[in-house]
Amino acid sequence: VQLQASGGGLVTGGGSLRLSCTASRMITSTYSPYTWGWYRQAPGKQREFVASISSGGSTDYADSVKGRFTISRDNSRKRMNLQLNSLKPEDTAVYYCNALNGGVYAFSWGQGTLVTVSS
Repeated sequence: VQLQASGGGLVTGGGSLRLSCTASRMITSTYSPYTWGWYRQAPGKQREFVASISSGGSTDYADSVKGRFTISRDNSRKRMNLQLNSLKPEDTAVYYCNALNGGVYAFSWGQGTLVTVSS
């Protein structure tokens, strides 16, 4: 399985971006049961949880992004999205996606996509 995150870029504070994550070399029946999540790593900091979405569509968000970010998934396309609104400079980070399997990351990390928010 290869995880490919895309959609990052440079945006001014208050702006929006839409990130996508695709899982290649997976069939839909394998993709669908996983809880999928977004994570980010800012320069000099550890990777942190951003948002997740279960196989049933239940969502969870880090307190820092609640009300600003929205996670969604399209099982038929093996794709997960993250809508980022009202972006702040502290949202600057490389954003990664992965699935959870019993509390453990299911796959190797992809390259991520860089989000840079200027003040």
